[in-house]
Amino acid sequence: MPQFSDDPPRKPPLIGALLRVPAMAIHRKLIRELRASGFEDLSPPHMAVIQYPGPDGMRPSVLAERAAMSKQAMNQLLKTLEGMGYISRGASPEDGGGTVVHFTDRGRAAYDKMAEILLDIEREWTEELGERRFHELKALLGDLWDTPLIR
Repeated sequence: MPQFSDDPPRKPPLIGALLRVPAMAIHRKLIRELRASGFEDLSPPHMAVIQYPGPDGMRPSVLAERAAMSKQAMNQLLKTLEGMGYISRGASPEDGGGTVVHFTDRGRAAYDKMAEILLDIEREWTEELGERRFHELKALLGDLWDTPLIR
């Protein structure tokens, strides 16, 4: 039986926490700023659809895989976002009947606002870490982007 300790967490934290905590801070700021900009109905689960690179032209199954969620859960999110006016779903012109997702004008406006907020976050983090260190952090994470480690 494993023993649990009252010892404080290991310092420095392991990579999971080092990536998760900043990502959660980014999500909180995105939601807060989006709501302040007139997108009051958006909540954290919606980010699974709206996040980079956006849903335009993507099939719901691809969006579900990208968000690591079931197709049923993704379809519920899509139904909600469609009802809120952020996306539309329609037949794919390429594969005869498959469904694809597209931003509406409102969805595109939210996505563009997210890009502005993220650029502000990058400026803040650059001020906090210094330009060289921030660009090094971003470059290292970029190096991991297309590796099998991220899949």
